[in-house]
Amino acid sequence: IIEDPEWCLVAVPQLTELCLQHIIQNFKNNPILGYLLPKDQKKVLDRLPTGLPLAVTANLISDEGYWKRCCTERWQVCDISSYGDSWKRMFFECHLENILKCFVPNTTDPNQVLELIPLCKDYVQKLEVDQFLPPLKVDQKDEMDDLSDSGSDFGSGEAHVHHYDLGALITALPHLEELHLTYGVKDCGMNFEWNLFKFTYQDCCNLASALKMCHNLKVFKLMRSNVDDDKTKLLVRNLLDHPSLVELNLSHNLIGDKGTQAVSKLINHSKLEILDLCNNQIRHEGAQALAQALAENHTLTSLNLRLNCVEDKGGEALGRALLTNTTLKSIHLGSNMLGEQTAVLFSQALARNSTLTWINFSCNPIGLDGGKQLLEGLKGNQTLTEFDLRLAEVGQENEYLIGQMLWANRDAARLRQLTGP
Repeated sequence: IIEDPEWCLVAVPQLTELCLQHIIQNFKNNPILGYLLPKDQKKVLDRLPTGLPLAVTANLISDEGYWKRCCTERWQVCDISSYGDSWKRMFFECHLENILKCFVPNTTDPNQVLELIPLCKDYVQKLEVDQFLPPLKVDQKDEMDDLSDSGSDFGSGEAHVHHYDLGALITALPHLEELHLTYGVKDCGMNFEWNLFKFTYQDCCNLASALKMCHNLKVFKLMRSNVDDDKTKLLVRNLLDHPSLVELNLSHNLIGDKGTQAVSKLINHSKLEILDLCNNQIRHEGAQALAQALAENHTLTSLNLRLNCVEDKGGEALGRALLTNTTLKSIHLGSNMLGEQTAVLFSQALARNSTLTWINFSCNPIGLDGGKQLLEGLKGNQTLTEFDLRLAEVGQENEYLIGQMLWANRDAARLRQLTGP
């Protein structure tokens, strides 16, 4: 004290603190945690570095505070509401997604994914992979093949563009319920080539086989991946009688009538509740096949056919199906070249259907007479609460009167919720 008047005994670290500091520094080689008192465990977890090997931390640390630090230090945007409010689940799902997005076939070591499976399998419930990188080109012939955008996926010149096979991964994740995939390359810039955006037939075979084994999968989305009729048939064949699939999204692809006919078989051979086929190449034959399945279906609640070309033949078939269907709640037929003939059938359906609550006819030439038909059908309807008729040319007066009826139905629905059944 004479030598340093400011010296204090508090400045001397306690033996307990020195031990904890030693545990933290050597945690990688000697992960002691369970033997510590709860208060000491918290001190260690609050000070552990987030760069420790997952082989050490994955199944040992369950503290959400530690995994929160791992997430916030690695990603700028962290919203755990999409991950069941679990930081640990968010970390492992995002970490696995990042590995898959950067995986280069024939270059990246597959063990990088396989070694992660036993560490993350208990925490991964959803995977969203919006990029799959193709293998690196190996010779001039392959480069010339890449320049052609007219080849078939069955051609021999495409062997080098097969992507990572998800089979070994997703079949080993027992809690996987949602799988969202897009086969393409993000931010390719000046290196754009058509082969960067090809979902080959071999890719489809691998994926279809894996989906068949994912018995707990509830939601499957394969968007913007150039899925055509042949690949759709293959996928559907492996999804028939799936025990738990409730949502299928194949939007923004190249599916035509034959592929849609295959999907229509799936509707009544599964538990599908939501089907999204937006922005494909579906015409009236495909819509008629869907309508035939819809007439007998008892599970589907939502159907999206926006941005196709089903025209009145397809629209009439769907309207006729709704005369008997008792489960569908929403249908989107925007931008499908529908006219007055479709409006006539939907008018009849609205007069009898007591399930539909949401219809979208936007960007269709329904016309003034078609608007009158829909208005007539709504007079006895008490369940429809949303009806989108933007750019449908039904006339201002018809739009106003239809809007008044929808407001009355919404008020009645709110009243029923307040008073109970």
